[in-house]
Amino acid sequence: MSFSFTDPEPNHDRSFSFTEPTDVKEQLQAIADMAHEILRLVADVRRQISN
Repeated sequence: MSFSFTDPEPNHDRSFSFTEPTDVKEQLQAIADMAHEILRLVADVRRQISN
């Protein structure tokens, strides 16, 4: 499964879209994976700033 980030448009609620049909569980897992990666990167940046 792949996804892409898009610029928010008027009357367009989603900030990213999936490029192939998937079920809701797969979409939620992909979102959870992205969130964990973002949190990991934020922690890395905080460590770099602190040092």
